[in-house]
Amino acid sequence: MAMHNYTLSRRALLRGLSLFSAGVAVNPLLSSNVFADDKPLKTIKLAWGQTAVCQAPISVALKQGFFKKYGLNVEPVNFSGPTDALLQAIATGQADGGIGMALRWLKPLEQGFDVDLTVGTHGGCMRLLTPQNSGIRDVKDLVGKSVAVSDQASPIRNFFAVQLAKQGIDPDKQVNWLQYPPDLFGEALRKGEVQALATDDPQGWLLKKQHNLLEVDNNLKGEYATMTCCVLGLRGSLVRDDPATARAITQAIVDAQQWTADHPAETAKIFQPFVPGSVSVDDITAMLKEHTHHHHSTGAQLRSEVATYVNELKKINVIRPDTDAQRFAEHYVPDLLPAESAHQHASNMAHMNNMSS
Repeated sequence: MAMHNYTLSRRALLRGLSLFSAGVAVNPLLSSNVFADDKPLKTIKLAWGQTAVCQAPISVALKQGFFKKYGLNVEPVNFSGPTDALLQAIATGQADGGIGMALRWLKPLEQGFDVDLTVGTHGGCMRLLTPQNSGIRDVKDLVGKSVAVSDQASPIRNFFAVQLAKQGIDPDKQVNWLQYPPDLFGEALRKGEVQALATDDPQGWLLKKQHNLLEVDNNLKGEYATMTCCVLGLRGSLVRDDPATARAITQAIVDAQQWTADHPAETAKIFQPFVPGSVSVDDITAMLKEHTHHHHSTGAQLRSEVATYVNELKKINVIRPDTDAQRFAEHYVPDLLPAESAHQHASNMAHMNNMSS
């Protein structure tokens, strides 16, 4: 099996950091200053993929005042640069935190980025799609086929590569992964250049609907139904030096995730202005309902999930074989927010929502 090179290049880092700096302007639609009162709020910068539907709860937390509830004034930073550069921005204090896919973040963390994972935000946004008449009905049917991916280190590619490896298939030698700009996925499929798409939402959900594609696999089947795919990362120095603020950020995200799970249509209305194109509120609502925003793992549960992913990434030579998965998880997942605390907050939120409905 080929060994992938996932090291951070200086050029990619500088490019990403310049994008980060250019994106620091706060969107007035989401600024939590609209909730400001006489009580001083601690200002933090939170990086987010503004068009990623699975990060819609951040727009909820800002608009509904969840951050202010915990004494925070959050400046949202729309970040679209390389993941390594985002993690570097967090590690060096240019941002206090951000949300991203665990399968993209774990390799840079192994390389030493000082970022702690404090909560898993949800599961379910990766899809393997193919035409109805392709004959592909299982991941193993990808052998000898071409699959479109956004890049060769894509977390979606790695997830489905792991599923192939589990069945004794070499994903590097027996499947042809072709890189395309995401907006050309549909055209590549139409032309027959690829037989399947490995993609995430909102693109994956929309392509499936628009082209009547078959969803062969996703990251909500089997054991993954109760696992997170995205995580909140906070700079390690913040967690160590100001655990109260780190805890407040984490709990606000937990509350927003649960609110999203309980109010998908209302969340879609809040988030819809940030989705490019003409994606309807109904479509965003449907996507959110397919994600597990009620799943927000912390502490021991998140460590277990991170350790699982570390061991799985070893199967496709992304993580070094000598990396101790449990020690890795213990190092990067602090006991910042006890699981019972997060669960109790979520239960209280659900109870209050039911009372008000």
